[in-house]
Amino acid sequence: MAAVGERLDLRIDDLSHDGRGIGRIDGQVVFVAGGLPGDQLRVRLSRQARGHWHGELLAVADPSPQRRRPPCILSDHCGGCSLQAFDDGAEAAWKQAAVAAALQRIAGLDPGLMRPFALSVPALGTRNRALIPLERTEEGVLRAGYYRRGTHRIVNMNQCPVLDPRIDRLIQPIKDDLEASGWPVDRHGHSGGLRHLGLRVGHHSGEVLITLIASQRELPGIEELAQEWYRRWDEVVGVGLNLQPEPTNQLMGASTDTLAGRGWLNESFAGLQVRIAADTFFQVHTLQAERVVPWLIEAFGPAEGRLVDAYCGIGTYSLPLAAAGWRVQGVEQHPGAVELARHNAAANGLADRAGFECHDVAQVLAERLSDATALFVDPPRKGLDAATVAAILAGRPQRLAYLSCDPATLARDLGRLCSEGAYDLRWVQALDLFPNTSHVETLAVLSCAAGP
Repeated sequence: MAAVGERLDLRIDDLSHDGRGIGRIDGQVVFVAGGLPGDQLRVRLSRQARGHWHGELLAVADPSPQRRRPPCILSDHCGGCSLQAFDDGAEAAWKQAAVAAALQRIAGLDPGLMRPFALSVPALGTRNRALIPLERTEEGVLRAGYYRRGTHRIVNMNQCPVLDPRIDRLIQPIKDDLEASGWPVDRHGHSGGLRHLGLRVGHHSGEVLITLIASQRELPGIEELAQEWYRRWDEVVGVGLNLQPEPTNQLMGASTDTLAGRGWLNESFAGLQVRIAADTFFQVHTLQAERVVPWLIEAFGPAEGRLVDAYCGIGTYSLPLAAAGWRVQGVEQHPGAVELARHNAAANGLADRAGFECHDVAQVLAERLSDATALFVDPPRKGLDAATVAAILAGRPQRLAYLSCDPATLARDLGRLCSEGAYDLRWVQALDLFPNTSHVETLAVLSCAAGP
């Protein structure tokens, strides 16, 4: 019988949804962070939970053929990228299989409807945004970095290879300036001070926004430092202060003050010009996100009638669909995103084809679908709530596309939509927006069973 603290050899056969290695002992699952399929590990059993164990990786006794030297020197400690040691091809195969398994196991749907996986090339230097936690040590030294896996302990870093190099190179000098400022750091929102450093870059434009997230405005000299950053780096078009005084997991607050330059960056997306603010949602991997556009145009077919884009953000996909001929109604509950979406539509000459309103999707979708031909949903990780699913089943738009960042909630929702014969799943496309992590994006395309 296994016991806490026992050291043993363990073979890893699979990965969990969050990228931990899965082995088995005495018929029970053992989760080991850092383990990869095919690894033979030496582990220590650290904790037992209901029906499974958690193990601590002590050594890789015999590495998997799919294991490689991680491109980041902090990968063994930092929890930002759980799969850096996994070969790119093996990572893609695992993600494809994870989506297929969720579709079959949770929804009873045919995994044979999946198209080949859309790999990210390159796999490094792709992320256009970073929100980096800050802290000061007991000695007053400022640290910036992502959390060690399973903890709230920061792994100090000066660079991160998954970030776009144009924001990666700013981390060290900004850290130096924040260190010299003497400002307090209040990572958990209890005592007042800095909380996070935000960086965002337009992949095509090269424009950069710097945002400090803090729980208070009282940071002496912050306006002068913001102006100095704005002058120092030509690519920086704006520096802002976002206020988040609440001790919650929501990283950014509702209010962002522009301290230097402007509060948005200009970017090109799918051939259109858009504005993106520091606190509005935009896909973190621009090139992969652009690949979705022709898939959506294919999914919806000839532009006939009205299309509702739920959770539309700044119009990222609304506008390309409007440019393809659809009359689009976007629904989004973030007021700043709606304002930018309206501006982006006008700037691209699409204001007559794309309208945007600020509402909770669940509250208005049923009414918006009353005369809609097609629906696109791109919900948060938790997926669609019961009211939204009910509105879709009542409205029955002929064509439906669902972009998801969580295979489990996607499968759950597809099961609801297809189980009663309302919709048929036509095809599924998984793609990599977060290389080197366990996260996978999936586009599912459905048609109303009573429609064409």
